[in-house]
Amino acid sequence: MNVRVLAFAGSARRESLNKRLVAVAAAVARDAGAEVTLLDLDDYEMPVYHGDHETQAGLPPAAQRLREVLLAHDALLIASPENNASVSALLKNAIDWVSRPHGGQNGLVPYQGKVAALLAASPGALGGLRGVQHLRAILQALGVLVITEQFALGRAHEAFDAQGALADARQRASVEGVVRRLVDVTARLRA
Repeated sequence: MNVRVLAFAGSARRESLNKRLVAVAAAVARDAGAEVTLLDLDDYEMPVYHGDHETQAGLPPAAQRLREVLLAHDALLIASPENNASVSALLKNAIDWVSRPHGGQNGLVPYQGKVAALLAASPGALGGLRGVQHLRAILQALGVLVITEQFALGRAHEAFDAQGALADARQRASVEGVVRRLVDVTARLRA
C-alpha cells in the first residue's frame, strides 16, 4: 500500500532553510517507498484569512487547490520556520483557509485521518523548536495525528553542504528516523 506524503515548508523565501530541510526529508520519504509531492506554499497565494472576505467571495481559488492537494495525501511532512516563537503567518494562513467549510464538507475533512511529522530549521540554537510546539497543537486541534518524533535543526545556515544535503551524519540520521517513522505509522494506519 503506497503512502502518499505531502511535503512543504512554511516559508515563501526562495533560499529558505526550511525549504532545504523539507527537500532533504522528502528524498528520505521517497527512499522509504512513499509517493511524495513537494510543494511550495508560495505557489498558493491567498489573502489573509478574513471572515467577511470568505462570506462575500468564498474560499479563494488557491485555497481550493491546496485543499484538494491535502485531500489526495495520507501524510504531511512540514518544515516550519519559527517567527516570534510561533509558526509563520504564511503557514498559519494556509492552514486556516484550508480548514474552512467548502463544497458541503466540514473544514476539518482535509486534515482528519492525516498523519504528520514536523521539522524546523533556524539559524538560532533551538532550531525553531518553539514554533514546532505551536504547529503541533494547531494540527492536533484539526484532527491530525502528529507523531512524537520531530527534528529541529539549529544553526541551520551552516548545516547544508554545497549539494543541499545535511553535512552532519547525526543530523541526517535524525531526519531519516523522523521521516521513516512517519511513513511507517501512516502505512500501518492505512492497512
